[in-house]
Amino acid sequence: MQLKIMPRRKRLSAGRTPLILFLCQIISALDVPLDLVQPPTITQQSPKDYIIDPRENIVIQCEAKGKPPPSFSWTRNGTHFDIDKDPLVTMKPGSGTLTINIMSEGKAETYEGVYQCTARNERGAAISNNIVVRPSRSPLWTKEKLEPITLRNGQSLILPCRPPLGLPPPIIFWMDNSFQRLPQSERVSQGLNGDLYFSNVLPEDTREDYICYARFNHTQTIQQKQPISVKVISVDELNDTIAANLNDTEFYSAKSNRERPPTFLTPEGNASHKEELRGNVLSLECIAEGLPTPIIYWIKEDGTLPINRTFYRNFKKTLQIIQVSEADSGNYQCIAKNPLGAIHHTISVTVKAAPYWIMAPQNLVLSPGEDGRLMCGANGNPKPKISWLSNGVPVEIAPDDPSRKIDGDTIIFSNVQERSSAVYQCNASNEYGYLLANAFVNVLAEPPRILTSANTLYQVIADRPALLDCAFFGSPLPTIEWFKGAKGSALREDIYVLHENGTLEIPVAQKDSTGTYTCVARNKLGMAKNEVHLEIKDATRIIKQPEYAVMQRGGTVSFECKLKHDHTLIPTVTWLKDNGELPNDGRFTVDKDHLVVADVRDDDGGTYTCVANTTLDNVSASAVLSVVDVPNPPFDLELTDQLDKSVQLSWTPGNDNNSPITKFIIEYEDAMHEAGLWHHQTEVSGMQTTAQLKLSPYVNYSFRVMAVNSLGRSLPSEASEQYLTKAAEPDTNPTAVEGLGSEPDNLVITWKPLNGFESNGPGLQYKVSWRQKDGDDEWTSVVVANVSKYIVSGTPTFVPYLIKVQALNDVGFAPEPAVVMGHSGEDLPMVAPGNVHVNVVNSTLAEVHWDPVPLKSIRGHLQGYRIYYWKAQSSSKRNRRHLEKKILTFQGSKTHGMLPGLEPFSHYTLNVRVVNGKGEGPASPDRVFNTPEGVPSAPSSLKIVNPTLDSLTLEWDPPSRPNGILTEYTLKYQPINSTHELGPLVDLKIPANKTRWTLKNLNFSTRYKFYFYAQTAAGSGSQITEEAVTTVDEAMASRQVDIATQGWFIGLMCAVALLILILLIVCFIRRNKGGKYPVKEKEDAHADPEIQPMKEDDGTFGEYSDAEDHKPLKKGSRTPSDRTVKKEDSDDSLVDYGEGVNGQFNEDGSFIGQYSGKKEKEPAEGNESSEAPSPVNAMNSFV
Repeated sequence: MQLKIMPRRKRLSAGRTPLILFLCQIISALDVPLDLVQPPTITQQSPKDYIIDPRENIVIQCEAKGKPPPSFSWTRNGTHFDIDKDPLVTMKPGSGTLTINIMSEGKAETYEGVYQCTARNERGAAISNNIVVRPSRSPLWTKEKLEPITLRNGQSLILPCRPPLGLPPPIIFWMDNSFQRLPQSERVSQGLNGDLYFSNVLPEDTREDYICYARFNHTQTIQQKQPISVKVISVDELNDTIAANLNDTEFYSAKSNRERPPTFLTPEGNASHKEELRGNVLSLECIAEGLPTPIIYWIKEDGTLPINRTFYRNFKKTLQIIQVSEADSGNYQCIAKNPLGAIHHTISVTVKAAPYWIMAPQNLVLSPGEDGRLMCGANGNPKPKISWLSNGVPVEIAPDDPSRKIDGDTIIFSNVQERSSAVYQCNASNEYGYLLANAFVNVLAEPPRILTSANTLYQVIADRPALLDCAFFGSPLPTIEWFKGAKGSALREDIYVLHENGTLEIPVAQKDSTGTYTCVARNKLGMAKNEVHLEIKDATRIIKQPEYAVMQRGGTVSFECKLKHDHTLIPTVTWLKDNGELPNDGRFTVDKDHLVVADVRDDDGGTYTCVANTTLDNVSASAVLSVVDVPNPPFDLELTDQLDKSVQLSWTPGNDNNSPITKFIIEYEDAMHEAGLWHHQTEVSGMQTTAQLKLSPYVNYSFRVMAVNSLGRSLPSEASEQYLTKAAEPDTNPTAVEGLGSEPDNLVITWKPLNGFESNGPGLQYKVSWRQKDGDDEWTSVVVANVSKYIVSGTPTFVPYLIKVQALNDVGFAPEPAVVMGHSGEDLPMVAPGNVHVNVVNSTLAEVHWDPVPLKSIRGHLQGYRIYYWKAQSSSKRNRRHLEKKILTFQGSKTHGMLPGLEPFSHYTLNVRVVNGKGEGPASPDRVFNTPEGVPSAPSSLKIVNPTLDSLTLEWDPPSRPNGILTEYTLKYQPINSTHELGPLVDLKIPANKTRWTLKNLNFSTRYKFYFYAQTAAGSGSQITEEAVTTVDEAMASRQVDIATQGWFIGLMCAVALLILILLIVCFIRRNKGGKYPVKEKEDAHADPEIQPMKEDDGTFGEYSDAEDHKPLKKGSRTPSDRTVKKEDSDDSLVDYGEGVNGQFNEDGSFIGQYSGKKEKEPAEGNESSEAPSPVNAMNSFV
C-alpha cells in the first residue's frame, strides 16, 4: 500500500458514512519515527559558497539522521578526501562535520576547494551540496603616484577609486584625513563602482584629502587609497596663471563658468544592457554632469515601475528593484534635465534565473507491494536540466532495480519490496547554478501508532477554530476516525473538518464543543487510539479603549484600558509606544487600568498601544497622543531683492508642534534711532515663507519673525542681517500744529515733532511760517531744529493767524504742509453781560436771562457765562446774613440758565460775567430776587414727659428750617391695644407759638402713638413721631388678681375645658365614621371674617412704619402716608367700629367730643375689637 498525504483539506459530510479519512500516499508533514529503520537524511550543511576567515579554523558542517545511524565520508575536488591522513583534519564523532585546524599550522589556501559529504547506512546514501570553500581576501591597493588635479570652476570631475579585488567584494566610501565622510548631494555623489562624481565643481571643493576607503567586512579590515588633491580655480586666477604664455585671444573667458545642458558621465552612450538574476536586487545607475546640476528621472518604457519593490538611492541617480523577476525585464530610461536641456539613456534589462524549485522531491514511505512516485519539478532561465542519482551515483550506472522506472523529472515505483529502499538525488542545473535535493524511498510494514501525547488538554477561545492533533504513522497508511465522548459514535456533522495529517478542526468552537475527543488510526496490521480534551474559554475583550488625546507640552495625559476576560485566565497588560517598550522614565506610570504620562514632552507623541495577553489570546487597542505647543521659532532669515524702499524677507518655519501655523508676525528694529525696541511690521499667512516688506529711508533695519498657531506665538527668531536704507527727504510733516497765545501780545506755535524713523535722513529741521488771516502780509518764516515750539512776539491781542510747519533734512523738504488757523494771545473780556433779569420759578428754583457780550469785547475764545449768587438776608427776620457765594458756569454762548437748590423764603443777590480762555470779565450790576415760602422741616424734637393715669405732656422744638412763617402745629395720635392694633385717630391743631401741650382724659395703662408736624402758608411739613404709655391703676390691677384667684372662676374655667374636651371626642368619633361634625361644616361653609388674615396677599398682619423714624410697630393695622388709618381690606380694623368724626379738644387739651352710637364702618377711623369671640375661635384658642 502506498502512503501519501496531499496538502489539502476534506470537510466531513453530514451523511451516514462514518467520519473516516483515507489519506493520500505522500507524507509531507510527518517524519518517520526515528526508532524505525530509515535511510539517511541530511539535516545540516555548510552553504554552497563558503567563504572562510583565514585567521580561524575551518569548520565544514554535515549533519544527518537515519536508522541505523549513518556513517560519513567526504570528497574534495571530486576525489575521496582521506581525513585520517591529514593530522590537521578531524571529524566530529557521530557527525560528518569537519574541523581543519589551521590556527596551529597550515594555511587556509591549502584547503581551498570543492567539498561534498556522503551520509550512508544499510538503506541508502544521502549527499550534500558541492561546498566551495574559499578564504576571504583583503588585498592592498597597488602603489601609484596620483598627480594633483586642477580644473576650472563649473567643470565636471570623476575621482577614480578602483579598489583591489577582494573576497567578498569590499564596501566603498570616501572620507578625509580626519575620517569624516565627505558630504554628498545631487551635485557630488558616489557611483556603484566606487568612483566619486562631480556634476560641476565649486571653489569649496578644493581640498587635498579626497581618500577612497575599502572595508572588507569578512576580515573586519579597511584599506586606504592614496589621497587625491583637487584645486578649483576661477577664470581670473587661471588667466593670471597663463598670461605669460598665451596671447590676449587665448585667455579664458566666462565660458568656463557658462551654463551647459546635461551629459552623462555614466553610463556612456545612448543605450546599454544590464543582466540580473531572479530574486536579486536590480540596480540601475545614471550620473550626469551639467550646469546647473541636472536632476535625474526614471521611467519604464513598456510598463510601470513596481510600486512596492522600487526604491531610489543616491539622490535618485540609482534605481533599485528588489526581488526582481522575469516580469521586470524590459527597457528602462533615465532622463537628466536642467534648465538648458535634457538627455536620456535607455538600459535594456534581461532577468535570467538560476534553477528554483516548483516541487522538490518528497520522502516516500511504502509498504511492500505498493506503488509510488518521486517527482522533481524545477524551473529557471534557461530551462534547467534534470538528472537523477541513486545513493549518490547517477541512476544510469547505479544497480538496477526492477521496481524503478525513470520518466524525465519523475521516478515511477511499482510493487516495491524491502530491497527497493534507497536515497535518490534530483539535480536541476543551468549555466547560473544548480539545485540538489535528497528524497528517500523507505519500504516498511508497520501497524498504526499515534504520535500525539495522550490526554493532551487543548484550551481554545470561543468562536475561534479549535485544532485537535492526531499525529500518526503506519505502513500501509492508516485510516483516521474521530469520536466525541466516552461512548460517542463517529463524528458525522459537517461542522468538523478533518485534515490529511489527522488533525480535527472545529472551525467555530462554541461552549458546547467542550469535551473529550478520541482519535482512532487503523490499517491491516492493527489499530491505535488516543484521547484529547477540549475546553472553551471566553475571549479577552477591551471594553474601554484608550482614546486619541491632544496635550500641550508640560501637561499630564491618561490613557484607559479596561478588560473583560475569562475568570480562569489571568491576563497581563503591557503598554507599548510606537510598537516598542515604554521609555524608562519615571514620568510614565502604569496602574491597573491606566497609563499616565506626566510632564509631556515633544518626543512623547506617538501611538500608545495597550496589549492584553493570556495564555490563549491577546487583544490590543491603540490611541495616538499628539503633543502640541506653540511653534518653534523660524530660522534661516535671509534678505533678498534689496531696494531703496523694499526688501524681500524669507525664512524657514520651525516645527509647528502638531498645531498648524496660522500666520507669521514680522517685526523690525531700527538700530540707528531706537536700538533694542521692536515694532510691528506686518503679518502674513502661515502658508507663506517670504514677505515683501516696505521700507522707510534712512533706517538701519533688522527683522525677526514669530510663528503663531492655535496655542499662541513662538519665541522670536534670531534677528536678520542689518540693512541700512538710503536717506531721502521727509515723507510727512509734523502733526498737531497749533497756534495759541500765552500772553496778549504773542503767538505760541507748537507741533508734534517727527521721530527718528520719520526723519528719512540726517539734519532734521522745521520751517515755521505764519501770517495774519485777515491781512495782506506775506508769510514770515523761520527754520528751527530740535524744538517743538516757536513764540512769535509783538502780536495784536486775539487775532487769527494762518500757520504751517514743514519738515526738512539734508536731502530736501517734505511736501507742502497743511495750513492751520491759530490765534494770538487772549486778554480779559472788557464788557459785562447786560439786561440781566430773574424769573423765580418756585421756592427752590429761579431762571436767569442776560444779553450776550459782543465778540470783539470778549478778546478771546468764549468759554461761557458765569453766575455768582448768594443769600443775602432772611425775609422773616429781616437781618442781613452774608453767606458764601455760589457759582454756576454755563458753557458756550447760552444767554439763560437755571439756578436750582435755592432756599425758600430767602433774599438772593446775583450777577453775571463772561468768561474766555484768559479769565472772567467784569460783573454785571447785581440783581436781587426773593424766593416764596415753602413747607417747613419737621420739628427739631418731640418729647413726652410727666405721664399719669389719664394724661401725657408733649414738649417740642420748632423746625430748624421753617421756610416761611409758621401758622400752626398739627398733632395726631391713636391708642395701641395689647394685640398691637391701632385705635381711632384723633386730630388736634395747636397754635404756632406753643412748644408744650398736655393731653388729658386718656385711658390708663395704654400706649399711644403721636404724629406731629408744623405748617406754613405753603402747606404741611415733615412729621415726627413718638410713642408713650399712661400709668397703671394699682387698685384695678389688684381687683383683677383677686377675681382670677376666686374658686368659682376656676371652676367655671374647668367646666368650659371639660365641655370642649367632650366636644372634641364626639367630633373625633364622627370623623372616624366618615362624617363631618357640624362645627366643622359650619366653619367650611361660612368662614368667620373675624379669623381672616388682615392681608389677602400673604395672610399675615401688616406692619406699621413711619417715613421719619422707621420705628416698627408690632402686629397691627397700617398707618397710610396721609396720617390716617385705613381699612386695608381687614374685617378686624378698629376703624370699622369708630365714629368717624374727629374729637374736639379745648385749648388746654381736654377732650370735649363724644362718640355717637353709630356702627357704620368708616374708612378713616380705627376699629375696636370688642366683639365676643365665636365658639370656633374659642375652641381654636384653647387648643
